[in-house]
Amino acid sequence: MSHSPGEEGGLAPAAPNVNTQDLFDNPSKPVATEKTPEDQVSPAVDEVSPSSTSSFETLETDSVPAPYHEVLPHWFFCRRADDTTSWLPFSSEDSDKLEKACYTVGDQGDEVVIAVEGERYDVHVKERKRYAVYWEQGPTEVRRCTWFYKGDKDTRFMPYPEDISKSLEEAYKIAMTLDKWKSKLEFPNGETVILHNPKLVMQYQPIGLQDEWVSSPSEQTRPRTLKRGVNNISVEIPDGEPEKVDHLVFMVHGIGPACDLRFRSIIQCVNDFRSASLSLLASHYKHAQQDGQVGRVEFLPVNWHSALHGDATGVDEDIQRITLPSISRLRHFTNDTLLDLFFYNSPTYCQTIVDTVASEINTLHTLFKQRHSEFSGAVSVVGHSLGSLILFDLLTNQRTGSESREGVSHGEPLLLNSNTLQQTLTRLGLQQYLNTLQAENLDLESLALCQDGDLKDLGIPLGPRKKILNYVRKKWLSEDFKTAAVHQQEGLQVPPQVDADHDGNQSSGFMQQFQFHRAQSVTSAVDYEYFNVGIGQISIDYPQLAFHPQTFFAFGSPIGMFLTVRGLKHIDPNYAFPTCKSFYNIYHPYDPVAYRIEPMLVTEADLEPMLIPHHKGRKRMHLELKDSLTRMSMDLKNNVLGSLRTAWQSFSRPVAALPPVDEGDTSKDRDSQDTQGVCDEAESSVSADQTEHPQIQVGMLNGGRRIDYVLQEKPIESFNEYLFAIQSHLCYWESEDTALLLLKEIYDKLGVAIEQSQP
Repeated sequence: MSHSPGEEGGLAPAAPNVNTQDLFDNPSKPVATEKTPEDQVSPAVDEVSPSSTSSFETLETDSVPAPYHEVLPHWFFCRRADDTTSWLPFSSEDSDKLEKACYTVGDQGDEVVIAVEGERYDVHVKERKRYAVYWEQGPTEVRRCTWFYKGDKDTRFMPYPEDISKSLEEAYKIAMTLDKWKSKLEFPNGETVILHNPKLVMQYQPIGLQDEWVSSPSEQTRPRTLKRGVNNISVEIPDGEPEKVDHLVFMVHGIGPACDLRFRSIIQCVNDFRSASLSLLASHYKHAQQDGQVGRVEFLPVNWHSALHGDATGVDEDIQRITLPSISRLRHFTNDTLLDLFFYNSPTYCQTIVDTVASEINTLHTLFKQRHSEFSGAVSVVGHSLGSLILFDLLTNQRTGSESREGVSHGEPLLLNSNTLQQTLTRLGLQQYLNTLQAENLDLESLALCQDGDLKDLGIPLGPRKKILNYVRKKWLSEDFKTAAVHQQEGLQVPPQVDADHDGNQSSGFMQQFQFHRAQSVTSAVDYEYFNVGIGQISIDYPQLAFHPQTFFAFGSPIGMFLTVRGLKHIDPNYAFPTCKSFYNIYHPYDPVAYRIEPMLVTEADLEPMLIPHHKGRKRMHLELKDSLTRMSMDLKNNVLGSLRTAWQSFSRPVAALPPVDEGDTSKDRDSQDTQGVCDEAESSVSADQTEHPQIQVGMLNGGRRIDYVLQEKPIESFNEYLFAIQSHLCYWESEDTALLLLKEIYDKLGVAIEQSQP
C-alpha cells in the first residue's frame, strides 16, 4: 500500500533502497543495482530537465565541484488541526538545545527532557515528543529535520522523516564527493528521487501510475522539489523568548469552549496575545530590553469550561435528555455556550465554576514557581466576558493577610500540615488514606479546593470521598463565618432594604450578609432560601487565591450590568478589592456585552471613557478627521451665534444723547473695553478647558485613577457597527492596543517607561 507524504507530514519510515558503502568502495558502480537511472526512470522522467517544466529551477552548477559540508539540522514540531498537518520550526535557541541533547541521548542513553518555548513545553528528545506543561494537550511529534519537499499544490515545504533524510544526505554526500550526479534513489512505495545536481533534486511518482492514468503530458503528476537544509526553504524561524520573566498574568475565558470567530480555544488565543506582547516589547521597550531592564510577561490560560461540562458534573447528559431534537446545531450551541451564563447563576454549578477557576490559578501559580524558581515578580489576572465577572466575585471575597487562615502564606505554595491531616482522618476513621494524600502534598486547605473527581483519581472510594469533602468544607466554612462578620461593613454600598422617605427617595446602607449553606458536594441539592443578598452573589464558599493580584484587567466585561441586575445602584467610592489595588475595564465601543463601571462610582458627572492610544503612537486617522470636523462645526456654530447676538444687541440697544468727549478719552475707553473683552474671552476659554478636562475622583477600585478604557474602532468597523458587533466582543485576544495597555500598566509599576513609537 502506498504511503504519501501528506498523510503523516512525511514519507513512510522505510528508508530508500541504496547502499552507500558499496558506492564508496566501487565508485563506478551505479546507485541502483539492477539498472542505471536512465533505464529505470520512465521516458517522461528521463526527458525532464530544469528548462522543460515550470517545477524545475534553472540553476548553473560550478565547473569545479564544491566541497561537501555537513547539513545543519533544525528541529520542527507537528501541529494537526481540522485534518490538516503543518510542521513549525522551533526557535534557533530551542533547536540548538535539542540538538545538543540529541547527542547526549544517543541510541542507548536515558531520556532527556528539554524545556522549550518559554518553558511552556517539554520535549522528550529520545521519544521525539513534545508535551504541554500548563494545560491539557496531547503530545505532538518532534523531528530533527534536514531534507524538505514541496509539490506544486503545497504552500510550504514539509520535512522528511529522519531515516529518509539520513538516506538522502548519504546519497548527496556520495554525489558531492565523487562528483557523480543523475543518481537515483528508490523508495519502497515506488517513488523515485533523482539527484540532478547539487541544487536540483526531484522526487517522481511511480512509473506505472503515470503510464496508466494520464492522457496527455500536461496531466502528468508533477514531481516534487526537494531542498536540503532549513536555510534553503522559505520558512520563518521564530525569535527566542527572553528567559527572564518580569510578570505573570492568568487569563480566564468567558462562555463556551471557543474564544473567537475561528472557534479557537483559550490556549490558542492566549498564545496569540503572548506573541503580540513579545512583538510590542521588542518595538516599544527596545532599549530597555537591550539594557536588561525588561524581560517578558508570561500569559497562562485558565480553562474552566471543560470541568463544568465534564463527566464529574454530568450536566451535559442531564441537559441533553430534555433538549428538543429540532435545530440540533443551534441547540448544541445554546447548551454548550449560552447556558454557561445560567450555570453561573445556579448555586450548584457556580460553586463548581469558582472552585475550578481558583484551583486552576493556584495550581498554575505553584507549577510556574517550581519551574521558575528565580521569579520574584508580581501576578495579575485577566477575565474576558463572563470570566471577568467570575474574577470580580472571587476578588470581592478575598481576605487580607491579617484575616488569612493560620498556616497559609500568600504567594507561596501551601505546605503540608501532617498532624492536622492525620488527626482529621483518624477522627473520620479513614487513616488508611493518609499516605495517599500526603503523597500529593495535600492538607486541609488543599482538600477544601478539591472536587470529587480529584479524590477519585487518587483511588479513594465514593464513601470516604464524601466524608472527607463534607468534613473539610464544614471546618473551613465555620471559620469563614467568624472572619466574614468582622468585615461586614467593608464592602460595596448596596440597598439591603428599600425604605421610601417623604420625597420618594430610596435609602441605602452597608450590608454584606455572609450566609453560607453549602457544605456538601458541589453537585448536591440546594436550599434556595439561602442567598447572599448583599450584592446578589450566590451563597457559596469562595476559595482563596495563593497570592495577591497586582492588577485585574476586564475585557468586554458585563460586570456593571450584573451588579445592576443584582440590585446594586451605586459603588462606594472608598471600596477596593481586599487584595487587588488596580482594576481596568477595557472594552470595544461596539461590544454588545461590555458595560461601564465609572457611572456606578461617579454619579455627579458624565465622564467619557479614556481612549486607548493606538499602538503606533497616534489616534486612528478617521477618528482624527471626525474630531476635526466636530471642532470645525462647533467653531462655525459659535461664530454664527456670536455674530447674531452682536447684531441683535446693536439693534435692541437704546440710542442716547451723549456729551461730546475728547478723542483721547474715547480711545482710552475703547482700549479699556477691548482689554476687558480679551480678558473675558481668556477667562471663558480657561473655564471651557477646565470643563473639558475635569479633575474628578473615580473611587479607589483603581487607586483613584480612571477605570473605563475604550479601544479605537477600525475604519471599516465605523461603517456599520452592527456588522462587527460579535467580532468586537472577541477582538481582544488579537488587539495590539489592548496588549500595549497591559504592558504599560505592568512596566510603569516597575519603573520602566514606554518608548514612543513612530507612527
